[in-house]
Amino acid sequence: MIFRLRTSKQTQEIFEELERRTSYKPYTLVKHAIAWSLKNAESVADFKSDSDGLDLNRQTITGDNESYFKAIIELIEGKHLSEEEFFPHYIKAHIDRGSKILLDMYNHAGSVDKYVLQALGVGDTV
Repeated sequence: MIFRLRTSKQTQEIFEELERRTSYKPYTLVKHAIAWSLKNAESVADFKSDSDGLDLNRQTITGDNESYFKAIIELIEGKHLSEEEFFPHYIKAHIDRGSKILLDMYNHAGSVDKYVLQALGVGDTV
């Protein structure tokens, strides 16, 4: 079983920028990135990216919720995923795709407060 993965260089740069702007650490940003990617509800089976970015631990990414992440990804993909497919391939793809969405969402919101309200779907915040 694989316990670590490396994000793309672009994801690392996005997380570094967002950490400077929000004080959110990568262990928080990674969950936001996955959530935004999953909300997109499109397959990442063919998603490709480099592995020149952050080195992340599996427990840091999924914590006690790994079975939930896997079930949602399998639902989106429409198939059962082996452990080796799920982690690192699918998780990494959702992190790398989701980091771009996360940055766009944050830039659109303009502040942490507005981003949180936007993420929650509360009102016409932006």
